[in-house]
Amino acid sequence: MRTLTQLERARLRWRARRGMLENDLMVTRFLDEYEVGLTDVDVSALTCLFEMDDTELLDVLLATKEVEGKYDTPDIRRLVALMRAL
Repeated sequence: MRTLTQLERARLRWRARRGMLENDLMVTRFLDEYEVGLTDVDVSALTCLFEMDDTELLDVLLATKEVEGKYDTPDIRRLVALMRAL
């Protein structure tokens, strides 16, 4: 398994910054816990997930809505489940 470089980790955290504090807190907690072990596939899935609108992302993270459309992939569902569990 390849480890993310310091620059890749910084870029991921920058892309993870959200307009809603609730999303920021949940995503930051996830990265604090799992960042070291993220694979290239995980980073790609997170990058896609971070394209989601803030309100929609919050609904997904709070489990009031499930991922759908281009976000409904096994990798994204797995990462969302980890975020929800924290």
